[in-house]
Amino acid sequence: MPGTTVWKRSRSRIVGVVAAAVGASLALAACGSTKDTGAASTGGGGTGNVGVVLPLLTSPFWQSYNDYVPKMAKSEGVDALKTVNSNSDPSQQITDINNELNQGVKGLVVAPLDSAAIQAGLDQAERKGVPVVAVDVAPDKGKVAMVVRADNVAYGEKACEYLGAHVTSGKVVQIMGDLASVNGRDRSEAFRSCVKKKYPKLKVLEIPAKWESDTAASKLDTLLNANPDIKGIYMQAGGVYLAPTLQTLKSKSMLKAAGQKGHIVIVSNDGIPQEFDAIRKGQIDATVSQPADTYAKYGMYYIKAAMEGKTFKPGPTDHDSTIVKLPSGILEDQLPAPLVTKDNVDDPKLWGNTVK
Repeated sequence: MPGTTVWKRSRSRIVGVVAAAVGASLALAACGSTKDTGAASTGGGGTGNVGVVLPLLTSPFWQSYNDYVPKMAKSEGVDALKTVNSNSDPSQQITDINNELNQGVKGLVVAPLDSAAIQAGLDQAERKGVPVVAVDVAPDKGKVAMVVRADNVAYGEKACEYLGAHVTSGKVVQIMGDLASVNGRDRSEAFRSCVKKKYPKLKVLEIPAKWESDTAASKLDTLLNANPDIKGIYMQAGGVYLAPTLQTLKSKSMLKAAGQKGHIVIVSNDGIPQEFDAIRKGQIDATVSQPADTYAKYGMYYIKAAMEGKTFKPGPTDHDSTIVKLPSGILEDQLPAPLVTKDNVDDPKLWGNTVK
């Protein structure tokens, strides 16, 4: 997420949308480098319109990604149509994919809302011979040419290690994402496992917030009433959790700047400008910068390659990342996601410092 999504529909509605067919595994050819790909060409030879489906536009992260899409499409020579916003509804996202296919797109770049439900849309695209690149969230099943995503396990581990280094003992909270998304699952389990293994004096309290800001605020308020001695917070998505978390702490006179007595150490994920400002003010301590700019860039790169019939295999790339094979057989290009603290928050190379 983002990556970050909001799902307020019932699970039963989603199950009705998901097709039962299992997607074919991606054939492997050529090496991991983006400069050395297979030469076989099928389909439109890299030409034709590309549909871009967004999960939502209520998060600053996805707003930034949306702004990057046309710029990166132009730089990569991709004819991208105007983006479509699925508005946090997994079933609507399947409809959006079908609408794009009915318009005759030759490729799709999709940021899935739900790792399981997205299979229905992927199966529709496969039946029409249209390649798909997934951004931010990996599907559980279904055929995609590539997943463009950072290592979400590393997100949880980096947050754990930062908190563990700054909180010697006591209670810490992780405000989790939607566990229907592989991102929410990866970050949650990685944080939980890391604390258990490396910092046994920390006690983890968990808030399942489904990427919903209102849910995060209300559940954090309740948790703080019962546990006013919280010493650390891990927010899995600053785009939706930053504002409600800071407001909740402020309402309880618990928002203390770094260095002040009673400061609660806070680590986030996303790398949006608002998080950087909060780090500068000492309101939060760190965030993992999820690369909105390179998500858009390599989403466009890989869809063009897929439309040309090029394929890839696991290994290092020429852009400081590594392509890995997921347990599902799908390939994922894991892009760098640096930890940002007061020491490097003003680095001009961070995408969060390039947007207004």
